[in-house]
Amino acid sequence: MNNGNRKGLNIAICGLGTVGGGTLALLQKNAEELRLRLGAELKVTRIATRTLHPEKLSGIENLSNDPLDAVNDESIDVVIETIGGVDPALEVIRQALVNGKHIVTANKALIAEYGNELFQLAQANNVTLAFESSVAGGIPIIKALREGLAANKIDWLAGIINGTGNFIMSEMTSKKRKFDEVLIEAQELGYAEADPTFDVEGIDAAHKLTIMGSIAFGIPLQFNKTYTEGISQITPEDISYADELGYCIKHLGIARRSEKGVEMRVHPTLLSKSRLLANSNGVGNAILVHGNAVGATLYNGPGAGAEATASAVVADLVDLCRHIQSGAASPVYPPLGYREMPSGVSVVDIEDINAEYYLRIPAMDRVGVMARISSILQAHNISIEAVIQKEAISETVPIIILTHSAEERQLNKAIDAIEALEDIAGKINRIRVEPFHGEAA
Repeated sequence: MNNGNRKGLNIAICGLGTVGGGTLALLQKNAEELRLRLGAELKVTRIATRTLHPEKLSGIENLSNDPLDAVNDESIDVVIETIGGVDPALEVIRQALVNGKHIVTANKALIAEYGNELFQLAQANNVTLAFESSVAGGIPIIKALREGLAANKIDWLAGIINGTGNFIMSEMTSKKRKFDEVLIEAQELGYAEADPTFDVEGIDAAHKLTIMGSIAFGIPLQFNKTYTEGISQITPEDISYADELGYCIKHLGIARRSEKGVEMRVHPTLLSKSRLLANSNGVGNAILVHGNAVGATLYNGPGAGAEATASAVVADLVDLCRHIQSGAASPVYPPLGYREMPSGVSVVDIEDINAEYYLRIPAMDRVGVMARISSILQAHNISIEAVIQKEAISETVPIIILTHSAEERQLNKAIDAIEALEDIAGKINRIRVEPFHGEAA
C-alpha cells in the first residue's frame, strides 16, 4: 500500500457493536479536534456489520454485511476490527494484512491467542497491527508499558483488569452478599453477559494479562501458560475472615519476574486494605506496574464501555496517521516492545511459584485437630503466620490460617494430606496472598 502522498486515512470498521459503534460516534464527534491534531482527515468510508441500518449511517459511502468486502477494497488504508471473538475476525485480519492494510483491533482474545502469528504477518507485509484498545479499555496501558516505561526493567505488574469481576467482588465485600446474587444483579445492569464465564472464571483477564506480560518481559504471547482461576468459589465468609485479618479480596492478574522465569497468573488474591489496588472498586480497572528505575506507577480508569474503548481505538488511528505522515518505511515500534526478545525466559508453572496463602479449613470440633494440621504443614516446610479459630458450627469449626511464603507444589501436597484427615469435614478453600513485601504498592 502506498499512501505516503496522502495525509488522511480511509477507514473501514468491521463490526458495529458497542466498540465499533462507539468508535464511529467518537470519530464523528471529535472530527474537528482530530483534524486539528493531524492536519488531515480520518474518514470512515466503509462499514461491515451483520445488521445493516442505512438510515443510521448517513454519510458512509459503502455498507456491507461481509467484512471481506472491506478488506478487499483497494481504497481502504486501515481496517478497524471490532467484531470480537475468533471467527470470522481471525480470517478478516489475516486477509487485511496480506492485502497490505493496517489493522486496529480491540480483540484481546485474538491478540493473546494468535498474536505471534499475526504480528509476523504484519511485519512481512510492512503494515501495523495496533491493539491498545484490547486491554483495559480507555487506560493507555499498552503505550505505558511499551513506550512510557521503555527505560525500565519491569519487575512486576498487578491489575484489576475485568470490570465485571471487580463489581461483583466490590458488592460482595461492601454488602456481605453472595456471589450468585450479585452476578444476577451484574447481568441485570449490563455489566455481565448472559453467559458470564469469560469474566467470572478469569478468561478475559487472562487474555489481557498475557498481552501485558509479553510486553513487560519480552516473551512471546503464551495464553495457554497463563494460570487462570475465577471468583465463583469466593464466599462472604472468606471476605469476612480476610477483613478480620486486615485484607480484602480482589480478582487480580499478576505477572512477576522471578529467579525461575516469569509468573503469569489470574486468581482471587488477598491484599492488605492499605494497598492502592485494594481501594479500586466498582466496574473500573486499575493496574500497578513496578519498574526498576521509576518504582510503582498506577494506571486507573474505565476498563470497558463504548466511549472509553473507542478512545483507545482512535488513539491508535492517530498514531498510525502520524507515522504515515512521517514517511517512515516501517512501523516505528515493535508491537510487543522488543526488537530482540530475551533468550531463555520461560513462564513458570503455577506449582513452582512461591506465595503466601490463606486457608479456610472445615475441621471437626475435636481435641488435637490444630496440632495435626500444624504438623502436616511443618512437614511440607510451610510455616504459619496467623490463625483464627472460630466457634463451632454444629460439629465443625472453621480454622483460618495465613501462611508464610511457600512453594505451591508443597502447599498442594499439604492440602491433600490435611483433607485426608478424619478430622476434616470438607474441601479446604485456598486463596493466594499478595503482600508486596518491601514494594510501594
